[in-house]
Amino acid sequence: MGRTSDANERLKDAALALIWEESYGAVTIDDICKRAEVKKGSFYYFFESKSDLAVAAMEKMWETDWKPTLDRVFSPSVDPISRLTSYLGALYEKQAAAKTRTGKVLGCPACSVGSEVGTHEMDVAGKIREIMARKRRYYESTIRDAMAEGLIEPGDPAQKTCALVALIDGLVSQSRIMNDPEPLRALPAMALELLRVKSPTPAPASV
Repeated sequence: MGRTSDANERLKDAALALIWEESYGAVTIDDICKRAEVKKGSFYYFFESKSDLAVAAMEKMWETDWKPTLDRVFSPSVDPISRLTSYLGALYEKQAAAKTRTGKVLGCPACSVGSEVGTHEMDVAGKIREIMARKRRYYESTIRDAMAEGLIEPGDPAQKTCALVALIDGLVSQSRIMNDPEPLRALPAMALELLRVKSPTPAPASV
């Protein structure tokens, strides 16, 4: 396999898939090379270590999957409440599809790896924190827009974002632990209640 091949990309894809399906600690370089169909020598041409590969794989996940999705769903052209409910509703569909495909609710790869490595593997942990901070900005921008439009009760947007992230990550993690996507069905309604979204003003009755 030549160095000009697509081995680099296949290694990143394999690493992300395996780490998501299993765990960061359980997956070995040999496992990754086998999934990617790449010789171990080629691995070390591209990456110094498993953590080096994990950082690159997480960044690829952000650039090719998460960011395009977030840019589309959280577009300022969409009203703020629809942004949230569309995104949160899709989380159930994604986890249900993962269980159909693999037999397991896979949860969030960033949360799973981040909670596993903790204060170890500092490069990996740092990349996870960076990606999660990027994601939070979409939530906070939406909350600010909703507050500006009078759709949710006034408050500190940063605190509301923190509470929303805790709800999302907690329920996604719970679904993974239970291996059941069903708790995620209620996530959009729970988020709206948490953020204290105002009910639409009833139209005046016709005379």
